[in-house]
Amino acid sequence: MTFRLSSYMLALLCAAGIGWSLREWPGALVGVALGGMLWVLIDLRRGMRFVEWMRTGGLERPPAMGGLWGEACDRAGRTIRLKDQQAMEHETRLSEFLAAIQGSPNGVVLLGPDDSIEWCNQTAADHFGLDPARDYRQLIGYIVRDPAFTSYNASQHYEHEVFMPGRQDLPGRPVKLAVRIHAYAKGRKLLLSRDVTAVAQAEAMRRDFVANVSHEIRTPLTVLAGFIETMQSVPLDAAEQARYLDLMSTQAHRMTTLVNDLLTLSRLEGSPPPGTTDWTPLAELVSHAEEEGRGLSRVLHGETQGVEQQLVFDAPPPVMLGGSLTEIRSAISNLISNAVRYTPAGGSIRASWQYLPDGRLEFSVTDSGPGIAKEHLPRLSERFYRVDRSRSRETGGTGLGLAITKHVMQRHGGELSMSSELGKGARFSLIFPVARLRVGVLSD
Repeated sequence: MTFRLSSYMLALLCAAGIGWSLREWPGALVGVALGGMLWVLIDLRRGMRFVEWMRTGGLERPPAMGGLWGEACDRAGRTIRLKDQQAMEHETRLSEFLAAIQGSPNGVVLLGPDDSIEWCNQTAADHFGLDPARDYRQLIGYIVRDPAFTSYNASQHYEHEVFMPGRQDLPGRPVKLAVRIHAYAKGRKLLLSRDVTAVAQAEAMRRDFVANVSHEIRTPLTVLAGFIETMQSVPLDAAEQARYLDLMSTQAHRMTTLVNDLLTLSRLEGSPPPGTTDWTPLAELVSHAEEEGRGLSRVLHGETQGVEQQLVFDAPPPVMLGGSLTEIRSAISNLISNAVRYTPAGGSIRASWQYLPDGRLEFSVTDSGPGIAKEHLPRLSERFYRVDRSRSRETGGTGLGLAITKHVMQRHGGELSMSSELGKGARFSLIFPVARLRVGVLSD
């Protein structure tokens, strides 16, 4: 302000001096008047340049001029640049925040006061079948029509989450979502979703496991208790006692087998994978499994039905397997015993070996049994999962054999493969990795 007044006074003095030199006092007065008017016009011109600069939007380059208006331009330019910098920083932070939400494994949907979709990440789009561009400003109730969600959203009580099927839910491939709404900012809502399919399946498997274990143990215990009560309260002759004791022995053996299988599963899950320090020839593994399979076939079919199964065991290659002898033998025996149990009398079973193109070795058991529907195949290795429970009880299976086999193969870096069609038999395979194979036989 001091500079502005000084420049004004200097302009008046200069004009007065020029006027005095021309016509003394009258000239000086005219000079003062003209000098003041000229200073005002120049200052007004500078002010118009400042206003024009602010109006045109070219704020990054202020006009070059001195005085008060020049300082105003400089200060306004610095303020604008600072605001622009802050806006860019905020925009960057917003972009990073949205990118983080976009990469979240949980679905996020921003809803307006009228429940219209304002933004959603890709996970939410997959969960609910949304298109961020197409469904912008669409009401969420028009797109997510599940009755549980509709009731939950209308209740206005969001203290808990609600469960609903996902957009990609199929009978053979269920998808379950947990959805929760959080209200914020004057009627707006934050809709969160997460895929709980695996959790729901694990919980269902836990419930099924407990129920199955309880049932499988309770059944033989009930039979044993009934026989014991009968023998204690009813006089029996020697033949009847022998028959009852034989039935009790069968139930006790069934319960013992179940407990042993459960302990085996627990041990497999809680111990480190076996190393490759122990090597066993395939011939030794197969001979033991073949002996067990033929014996079981005679018991289940030859002795009871008089018609034997046709069991063919191809000679294994001269290879040694590295790993746990007990576990591998158990896996091989499980496949053979399952084929024997579920193939009717007179049917055929073949155990064979072959190298795959990538060098892995496959042991397969193919039977001519009734076959298995495709929808059951993905769940066959689950604990206690049975296609036909009554048939399993008749053959004495515990429902844990394939679960044990799958764990054994995973621990040895291999895999369990299953294929079947109804009425066309089944084929179960154990595929051993190259790292577990060694060509040759043990030397003395």
